[in-house]
Parts: sequence; C-alpha cells; structure tokens
Amino acid sequence: MDFKDSIKQISERIEKLCDNLQTEEATKNALIMPFLTALGYDVFNPLEVVPEMTCDIGTKKGEKIDYAIMKDGEPIILIECKHWKEDLNLHDNQLLRYFNVSKAKFGVLTNGIVYRFYTDLEDKNKMDAKPFLEVDLRQPKDIQVEELKKFHKSYFNVDAILSTASELKYMGELKAIISQEFANPSEDFVKLFGRQVYSGQFNKRVVEQFTLLTKRAISSYISDQISDRLNAAMMKTEETEDPKPVAEAVEDEPAIVTTPLEMEGFYVVKSILRDLIPADRITFKDTRDYFRVTIDGKVTKGVCLLRFSNEDNLRVGFYDENFKETRYKLSSVDDLYQFADKIKEAASKYI
Repeated sequence: MDFKDSIKQISERIEKLCDNLQTEEATKNALIMPFLTALGYDVFNPLEVVPEMTCDIGTKKGEKIDYAIMKDGEPIILIECKHWKEDLNLHDNQLLRYFNVSKAKFGVLTNGIVYRFYTDLEDKNKMDAKPFLEVDLRQPKDIQVEELKKFHKSYFNVDAILSTASELKYMGELKAIISQEFANPSEDFVKLFGRQVYSGQFNKRVVEQFTLLTKRAISSYISDQISDRLNAAMMKTEETEDPKPVAEAVEDEPAIVTTPLEMEGFYVVKSILRDLIPADRITFKDTRDYFRVTIDGKVTKGVCLLRFSNEDNLRVGFYDENFKETRYKLSSVDDLYQFADKIKEAASKYI
C-alpha cells in the first residue's frame, strides 16, 4: 500500500469511528497512532516514538508531550493530541511551550482529524504562531498528501521540508486574506480597485457604493470563470465521446424522479437562505446521481449537492474553487442546519 492509499484508509476510519471515540486516549489509539504508522514509524518502539515524553518548562516539572518522534536519540517532531471534537485554536499555546524547550524542529497539533504543522520560520528556536501546513484528513488534497509524505520516516529531511515550509505558510495566509476580502472587502481593498476606475474623491458614500460593486464584480468574475470551465469541459466531453442513437439513449436512461426527501432537503436549504437571497431565485436541478440546489436556475450557480438517493446514507456536498467536492454525512435531513454557514457562504457568491 502506497502512502496516498494509507492516508485514504485513515480518512475512511475517521468517518466510521469518530462517533464512538469518547476520550482523547481513544482518539489517539484509533486515529493518531495509525497516522504515525502511515508515516513509517513503529509506535511500539520507544527508539522511534516516545509516548508521554517529559518536557520540563521553567519551574514546571513533569510536563509531558503526547508523542515525540525520535531520530538518533533526539526528538525531531513533537505531537500534541486532543480529542477529535476539540477546537485546536484553544490549544496551540501548550505546544508552543513544549517546542521552545525542545530540540525538535517541528511541532504538530492534532485532534486526529486536522493536523497542524509548526516550525520556527520567523524566530529561530521559537515556534511560529501560525502553522505552515494544515491538513484535514477527511478530505486531503493531493498537494497536501505530498507535503505530508515529506514527514515519512523514509523521506524525512529537515532541509527539504523547510525549503517549502515558508512558501506553504505564506501562501496559506494569503489565501485566507483573499478569501476574507472576497467575502467582505475592506475599505483599503475597495479603494485599491476603485481608484483605477473612479477619479473622484472616495468619501463614505462612494466607499459604500464601491464596496457593493466590488462584491458583485468578484461574484460575477468567479461565476464567469466557473461557467467557462464547465463549458470547456462539456465541449471536451462532446468531442471525445462516441455519439449514441437518440432512441437508444432514451430507452436505456431511467426516468429521473424527484423524491419527497429531496424536496424536504430543498426546503431546508431554502429556509436557511431566506434572509440572504429572494426565495424565487433559489431553484434546483435533479439528476440521476444527485439533487443540485442552484441560484437562478443555473448549474454554474450551484449552492450544494444533496445526495439522497440512499435514505440510509444521506450526504451533502460542496464544491471548492477547484471543483473538488467535499461530502458530509447526514443522519437526517435536519442535519443540513448544521451546515448553514457553508450553505450561506456558497450562495453569497451569487447575491
């Protein structure tokens, strides 16, 4: 089994086991130890992985880090673990204290699902406040899996990791800023573009006007890019697929039936968006494989995919900017309310 398959296997474990993991220790055993094993380390060999390693911090004696990965008798990676439901933002200071008194070059904070990797890019021997790599193992991207592979025992090289760590860290921060500016443009962002098309003074009224225009321009641009990609993909498909007789296609193709469950899901999404978008703009497109909630009846303005064909395996899907779908399991249609923020975020691009 190659590394990518090992990560995929862990991703499947997360989906199957999380609800049954009631403690931090259970999270370690079911999710984190298999991850360390996937990285090529023998979790039962104290020469490679030391559990509960003591890290004395100033006057505090006996402080322990959950795991330390060792090489030549020295720690190279410190790993602080939390229960899978824990918010990691509440615990990075603890890892920082351990890191600063250790010789390890990398620190990892994880709840078994999300892994945050830290180093000392800004001040030597002092852990950065922000990670240079963050991976959600429920839906890891291929490029992230390649970065994780650098921490594998067979490939581990400090210089090789640090050579890309800086780029990863600042690229991640820039993407977060861009995402925030696209969703809620700041005054500086609005002025940066507005002054290139408007020669008048940017008083409060003009800033408010151009803030709305900037949001609409961004949404329109993204929508156009998505539409162009979809059209290009459709044209490519039409060029490569062998044409089938119309009669044969109609005869073999089963009828699309919109189920009551799908309509129930549609109305839940509609209720979530009722304060954001006029109800008559919220539409749907049903297919054999999924039920797509759209805006203005356009597939290029998709909000989410309801995969309700199997009542025992309900899922909701969201596309990212690269058209990669992330699916989430639902125990009932009402669980859609737990994804209200994601639904609103997806729909806000088309306001």
